[in-house]
Amino acid sequence: MSNEVLLEALKQISISAKRILKRFEQVDSVDYFLDSEDGLEKMDALCMQLIAIGESLKNVDKLTEKKLLAKYPDINWRAAKGIRDIITHHYFDLDAESIYDVCENNIEPLLKTIDTIIEDIS
Repeated sequence: MSNEVLLEALKQISISAKRILKRFEQVDSVDYFLDSEDGLEKMDALCMQLIAIGESLKNVDKLTEKKLLAKYPDINWRAAKGIRDIITHHYFDLDAESIYDVCENNIEPLLKTIDTIIEDIS
């Protein structure tokens, strides 16, 4: 396993999580996504970052033979990786409430944990 490749993947996850938090700042409710074209564009942008995070987490698992993330059980890694599949394979059935909930409740803890992992392996 290349530590450089692993660190780069983790840093990309951190960047995407920060982008989500920044873009989500102005979203005050799930209705924001549904009430305007701007809201739909915002949800699209957030979904793209969630896809990137899910894909990168899968790569981290591959690089570490699923051993690294398991050391940080506070995050539901299966769900964090799985959201990528849900968004990409069921995009037209996406539930705006689910995207709102993930952004509201799961990204900040994910970011903190990813930054901790980066610190721990650096």
